[in-house]
Amino acid sequence: MVEPVGNHYVVARPVYSENSFNEEHEKLHRYHKTFWDHLKLYFRCSPQRAKKIALRFFPVVSWLPAYRLREWILSDIVSGINTGLVAVLQGLAFALLVNVPPGYGLYAAFFPVLVYFIFGTSRHISVGPFPVLSLMVGGVVTRLVPDDSTGSGNSTNISAINEERVMVAASVTFLSGIFQLLLGIFHFGFLVIYLSQSLISGFTTAAAVHVLVSQLKFMFQLPVPGFIKPLGIIYTLESFFSQITKTNVADLVTSLLVLLVVFVVKEMNDRYKEKLPTPIPIELLVTIVAGLISYFVNLEEKFNVAVIGKLPEGFQAPAAPDVGILQNCIGDGFSIGIVAFAVASSVAKVYSIKHDYPIDANQELIAFGLGNIVGGSFKGFASSTALSRSGVQESTGGKTQIAGIISSVIVLVVILAIGFLLEPLQKSVLASLALGNLKGMLMQFKEVGILWRKDKFDCIIWVVTFLATIFLGLDLGLVAAVAFQLLTVVIRSQIPSCAVLANVGRSNIYRNRKDYTDIYEPEGVKIFRCSSPIFFANIEFFREKLITAVGFNPLRVLRKRNKALRKIRKMLKKGELQVTPKGLISMANHTYESDEELDNNKIEELDQPTNMTDLPIQINWGTDLPPGITVPEVNIHSIILDFSSVSFLDFSAMTILKKTLKEFVRLDIDIYIVESHEGLLDKLERSAFFDEEIKPSMFFLTIHDAVLQILLKKDTANSPKLKLTKENSRSNDYVIIPRNGLRSRECTV
Repeated sequence: MVEPVGNHYVVARPVYSENSFNEEHEKLHRYHKTFWDHLKLYFRCSPQRAKKIALRFFPVVSWLPAYRLREWILSDIVSGINTGLVAVLQGLAFALLVNVPPGYGLYAAFFPVLVYFIFGTSRHISVGPFPVLSLMVGGVVTRLVPDDSTGSGNSTNISAINEERVMVAASVTFLSGIFQLLLGIFHFGFLVIYLSQSLISGFTTAAAVHVLVSQLKFMFQLPVPGFIKPLGIIYTLESFFSQITKTNVADLVTSLLVLLVVFVVKEMNDRYKEKLPTPIPIELLVTIVAGLISYFVNLEEKFNVAVIGKLPEGFQAPAAPDVGILQNCIGDGFSIGIVAFAVASSVAKVYSIKHDYPIDANQELIAFGLGNIVGGSFKGFASSTALSRSGVQESTGGKTQIAGIISSVIVLVVILAIGFLLEPLQKSVLASLALGNLKGMLMQFKEVGILWRKDKFDCIIWVVTFLATIFLGLDLGLVAAVAFQLLTVVIRSQIPSCAVLANVGRSNIYRNRKDYTDIYEPEGVKIFRCSSPIFFANIEFFREKLITAVGFNPLRVLRKRNKALRKIRKMLKKGELQVTPKGLISMANHTYESDEELDNNKIEELDQPTNMTDLPIQINWGTDLPPGITVPEVNIHSIILDFSSVSFLDFSAMTILKKTLKEFVRLDIDIYIVESHEGLLDKLERSAFFDEEIKPSMFFLTIHDAVLQILLKKDTANSPKLKLTKENSRSNDYVIIPRNGLRSRECTV
């Protein structure tokens, strides 16, 4: 029994051993499913399950019938055309990184898009070549087919080398697709969470440096061989500088001019993106101008510049991968598949959160796996998504992967009809365009200082990943980085375990509510415990479990409420609603409207706290709303987070935790964090975790302190009587009296 008197309490209860407590309160011995139970559940078959699997395996069946043709088709066409033009140029440019003829980059920009349209779950990413993956494939190509493998430079031998290299690139791409497909089928999509934001940032930054070094030979037109081994970047630079006196000045001047123009225009696009209706297609403009100059001035003959040359006409017949090549690049195929999925998953997650739709990680693995299998069969190379290309597709109004299909049509036109127009283009121009897309990755150097101030473990992971990738190469560097990161996880964390707690025996003891029958849960209160450190690898797990425990997604509810307020304001302005003492009354027959997709500038407004200051009445979300307006019900008012086992929070976790807590606070839900370790509060203050919404006052000593504060604050009439007594207690004590009165072996706290 809990009886309130004043602002203190005293605990009076028996001294329990673990066994006596479990016996007295009838602990349940629940049956725990074995591995075979889970296996049977996974392979069970029913019509409903078969339908669910079919819809999950073919996501296009779910969204295509609901496509809003009149509303979205124009935006998707415009977006697809812009994205297709960028995809053509990036496909040609990134083919240089793979060390294959540029024309094969068009295949890598075409086939994976078609496959992803059917099997992918993201609506906004643009599938195709990515510079880091292209460089990883190029490393395998150079290792298995080196530049000096024939010892002759005639056209016949060069053609033979190119054919071998195309087969190597296609085979390793096919193998990476097999790995991705198998990981997706066996639900290993969770593996990507072990590639932390710091690791991906350090790896992609180092890869950008490798891309920069690899393109120097095209910018200066020097015969620099590839060194695919530890410290290979050092040997490459040594070979480059030893031949620098043989530089082709025309190629160098062209490269510098293209780089200057691309960087300046891209900076203008970033600075004035709010005012520009669409980003300036500088890659397209530069390509047209450079191609015309090269054609009419005849730069190839006058200045001996290197040009793209003849592009493949149409499509080549699909070919099976070379088994011998597959045996020599198993590790490379696996690492390429993982990196491709990690990059695509991180980009897809950004857009899924922004536009509020789910992403299935396992299905993404299947989609990219099938895309690489098909692309490799048609002599393309590994695909993922490029940040810049996806940004173009989303910022120009793309709504679905219909935009991707339109972009693939543009690539198809180039392959079948107008590819010959690009043949006079200098390779140095393509190299400069490839480098022009590295700005975002190279700017990630700024993160080192930020991470050092916020979380030194993340900073160390970033630096180790960067250095390992620079000096060991992309493949060994990635392995070393992952191993180092997992070492930090082993040192700092344990297996996550989350549970919803309840009061057992009307005392100050809180345990998993599934394990006992004699429990009490305060009305409108959820007590949630995470028995593990919270860090980059389990913060999403923590968030999902918390949302499952409370029964709703706070961000979705918040957006629904703000959307409802917009509709209420609109109806008040039109006179369709009237304010009365009893609330809002509809004055017209309201027609139910489907939720319209918000544009990119308004979506952020829905994530802000609800503002009713301009309304003549305060909306009570628990009462009936005007016709045509529905908002998910929220049946809790307080959440208690037990951090007694949370030994640390890293920077990535802090960011998502703060965002999650704000989402609940903006729904007028009180948050209480209890039993946190001593240094956590100081670390949060140093990391600027607190603001006007998230305050240090939400931290309480114990779970029961927080429960008592909630009961006193809410003063719920239907909750058990809580009396804070002054007898036999100090000012900060509390009393909890068992249902049957005081018992033997009592203790008073």
